[in-house]
Amino acid sequence: MFNQSMDSVRDAGDVAGTVLIPMRFVWPYGGRSVFLSGSFTRWSQLLPMSPVEGCPTVFQVIYSLPPGYHQYKFFVDGEWRHDEHQPFVPGEYGIVNTVFLATDPNYIPVLTPDIASGNNMDVDNEQVRLTDGTLSEVLPRISDADVQISCQRISAFLSMHTAYELFPESGKVVALDVDLPVKQAFHILHEQGIFMAPLWDFCKGQFVGVLSALDFILILRELGNHGSNLTEEELETHTVSAWKEGKSYLNRQNNGHGTAFSRPFFIHAGPYDNLKDIAMKIVQKEVSTVPIIHSSSEDGSFPQLLHLASLSGILKCICRYFRNCSSSLPILQLPIGAIPVGTWMPKIGESNRRPLAMLRPSASLASALNLLVQAQVSSIPIVDDNDSLLDVYCRSDITALAKDRAYTHINLDEMTVHQALQLGQDAYSPYELRSQRCQMCLRSDSLHKVMERLANPGVRRLVIVEAGSKRVEGIVSLSDIFKFFLGE
Repeated sequence: MFNQSMDSVRDAGDVAGTVLIPMRFVWPYGGRSVFLSGSFTRWSQLLPMSPVEGCPTVFQVIYSLPPGYHQYKFFVDGEWRHDEHQPFVPGEYGIVNTVFLATDPNYIPVLTPDIASGNNMDVDNEQVRLTDGTLSEVLPRISDADVQISCQRISAFLSMHTAYELFPESGKVVALDVDLPVKQAFHILHEQGIFMAPLWDFCKGQFVGVLSALDFILILRELGNHGSNLTEEELETHTVSAWKEGKSYLNRQNNGHGTAFSRPFFIHAGPYDNLKDIAMKIVQKEVSTVPIIHSSSEDGSFPQLLHLASLSGILKCICRYFRNCSSSLPILQLPIGAIPVGTWMPKIGESNRRPLAMLRPSASLASALNLLVQAQVSSIPIVDDNDSLLDVYCRSDITALAKDRAYTHINLDEMTVHQALQLGQDAYSPYELRSQRCQMCLRSDSLHKVMERLANPGVRRLVIVEAGSKRVEGIVSLSDIFKFFLGE
C-alpha cells in the first residue's frame, strides 16, 4: 500500500513545483478485493486497498495528490462502486466521488513521526490535519462564513416545517395513567419496548407529565438505599402520581441542590409548532422526547396524543431534505473532528475540559446508575483496560431489569455492568439489536455521514473511536448536533 503512495509521489514530483498532499481513501463497506481508481491515475490504474487492522470491512489506501479537484471510484469484487456518504457527481465514468484539496504554498504535508506516536495535530487556517494513530490525511476546511451560512439554512428549514412532518403513516403511542402502580408501569414500559411515556390524569382530563427511564433509575437507587422508606412491596400500591409528588424531595437528597432533574411543567408541543421550536425545547429542557398534543377545543379540553417528537425524527427530516442538495451546505463535508461538537477525551494539559465518563465492565451497576444521574449523561461507554470500546450502558437499559422482576432480587452494589448488559440481551427485540445501540464512527468521518447514522431509529449517539484499536476518543450525540446547528 505504501509503495503505491511513494510511487505516486515520484510520478507527480516530475512536475516542477508540484506540492503533493497525502490523502487517505477509505471504503468502509466490506468486500473481498477493493481497488481505487480516479482522475489522478488517468482512470487507467487500479490501486489496491488494504483492510484496516481490527476492522476487516474497512479498506484504505494512501495516495499523494496535487491540490485541486479530483474524481475517483472504487472497484469492489469486480464491480464499480461509489461511496454514497461522500460528495459525488455524475461524470464521464458514471457516478463518481469527488474531493477538493486546498492550496497552501507554505505547507508541504509529510508523514511525520508524530503520526505514529498518535500525537494530536494542530489545525491551521487553511487545512485540517487528522490522525487515527497510524495514518494522516489533509482535508479542506471551509470558512467561518460558510459555517454560519450552513447553520442558517438548516435553521430556516426547521422554522418552515411543522411537527406534522414527523408523523409516520401508521404507528402507536403509549400513555400511562398517573394512578397506575409504579411496579405495573415499570413492566408496561418493558413489555412495550419503550423507555418513557406521557402521563394522563383522568380527574384533570389532561396530560400532566412523563414517566422516563430516569425515574426508574432513581426508584432502584431508592430501593437499594437501606435507609429508604420505599420498599419493593410498596411498589405494588405506590402510584406514579405519589412517586412524582415525592420526587422533588428525593432529588434534594440525591443531588444536594434538588434542581438538576426537577421539571415542574409538562413539556409538550402542538402539531402546528415548527421543528426549530420543538428541537429547542428538547435541547434546552434536556429531555429525550416531546409529546405532540392537539385539542380541537379552545380551552384545551379533550387533548389527543398524536406523536412523540424526538431529535432523531427531526434530524431524519433534515437529512432527507438536504440529501440531494448537500452542496448548499458545505459544512456537511467537514470531518467531525474539525467541528466543535460532542464530548472528547481531554488532551494532556487540558484540565478545564469536562472528562468523558467511562466504566470498566467489572464496575458495579450502582456506580453506573450513580454516574448516569450525577454526570447528567444518557449513556456511558464500557471499555477495557486499554480504553477500547466494548459496549455502551444507557439510561434506557434500566427497563431490562423489569424482566422476570429481576430488580427485586439483585444487589446494585454486587451486580456488575457486564452482568446487567447480559441480563438485558433478551430484552431487545429483533428491531433494536444491541449492535444498533453500540454505534461507532471515526473522527475523520464527515458530519454528513454522522448525521445520516444518527437519524437511524434506535441510534441516539455515536462513540468516536480510533481506527483499529477502537480506543474511545469521544462521543457525539443527537443533542450535540442540534446544539451546534442552533447555536446553543
